[in-house]
Amino acid sequence: MMTGKQQSWFFSLRGSLLFLAILTLLSITYLALRYSTPPPEVSKFSVTKLNDAPGTGKYEECGGGGGEEGEEELYSDTFHSPRVFKLNYEEMEKKFKVYIYPDGDPNTFYQTPRKLTGKYASEGYFFQNIRESHFRTENPDEAHLFFIPISCHKMRGKGTSYENMTIIVQNYVEGLISKYPYWNRTLGADHFFVTCHDVGVRATEGLEFLVKNSIRAVCSPSYDVGFIPHKDVALPQVLQPFALPAGGNDVENRTTLGFWAGHRNSKIRVILARVWENDTELDISNNRISRATGHLLYQKRFYRSKFCICPGGSQVNSARITDSIHYGCIPVILSNYYDLPFNDILDWNKFAVILKEKDVYQLKQILKNISDAEFVALHYNLVKVQKHFQWNSPPIRFDAFHMVMYDLWLRHHTIKY
Repeated sequence: MMTGKQQSWFFSLRGSLLFLAILTLLSITYLALRYSTPPPEVSKFSVTKLNDAPGTGKYEECGGGGGEEGEEELYSDTFHSPRVFKLNYEEMEKKFKVYIYPDGDPNTFYQTPRKLTGKYASEGYFFQNIRESHFRTENPDEAHLFFIPISCHKMRGKGTSYENMTIIVQNYVEGLISKYPYWNRTLGADHFFVTCHDVGVRATEGLEFLVKNSIRAVCSPSYDVGFIPHKDVALPQVLQPFALPAGGNDVENRTTLGFWAGHRNSKIRVILARVWENDTELDISNNRISRATGHLLYQKRFYRSKFCICPGGSQVNSARITDSIHYGCIPVILSNYYDLPFNDILDWNKFAVILKEKDVYQLKQILKNISDAEFVALHYNLVKVQKHFQWNSPPIRFDAFHMVMYDLWLRHHTIKY
């Protein structure tokens, strides 16, 4: 039996503990609401601000108050998590370092880009940009990642066969492994290589340890050819230089519902052309537009179209996607296996239409079901992401190079085997 004094002490202690528990719960609840709750949801197709004049389809200047390029507008809901992107991007800019292996003759297949033009320009720009940027370090001990600077695109330009490409890549990588200690520390998990042409994917397939362990930055990120989304990086295929200026703030001029013209070099393209080439609302051509019919006629049709159809060709990727983004035409992705560039950073549903190949038969009705307000919102967001799909030399903040570097930064936390 407890005495009265003991009972008083017991209940006092229990009351204090109960009070502390309630206080802790309230504190945790407050912090969760303060730092974890996202801002109020906005409709998927809502537009931040439009001019009051009805039907203009032109946007007022939004944000822009302070910060480079108007950071309030930059960190928009086109990102999956604007707050996380902002914090991680700033940390990347301050800390990220990449060591480039110095081995290999620049006049053959190493170190320098083949060219900065054409539909495989992304590979060339990366090779050049990484050397122009502050991310490069000459000290391997401070590097987060190691770049293997071998270019299969240069091999292709010199007429090297696929078989010889595989041998050249294997000899080069094995030479790095035997000469330096860095690969063996992680079995290559903190190493990466870049290739835009699909020959680069084929040339490295013979090196299982390279494909399995290292980070592959490729323009053909198809799940059915071994692309691993959480490890590898989808490189945007960009046809630069662009023939005409960027489109934007011009929805009233886009009177064609949908547009596609190209080679029928895949099953989905054959079906697309067969089903829709005679349609009066969809502008579908079953071959490339001849230059003889008019100067830059192909590019100008992007300006006149609301939606641009982007079916896969010989590979899932296509420069038509970034053409559509540049010219302000909403890309319609027709693919079953395509990890879109920056898909883990940008919410493609905010500025594109994502369909499966089976949807090609209902294509027109799907596009017509998108209301005018939804289209305007998609176009508005598309203009905001254009900077992320353009290469520059030297590189500038938030361009394609920096987005690829951000993707690499997200993957630099490697497992030490």
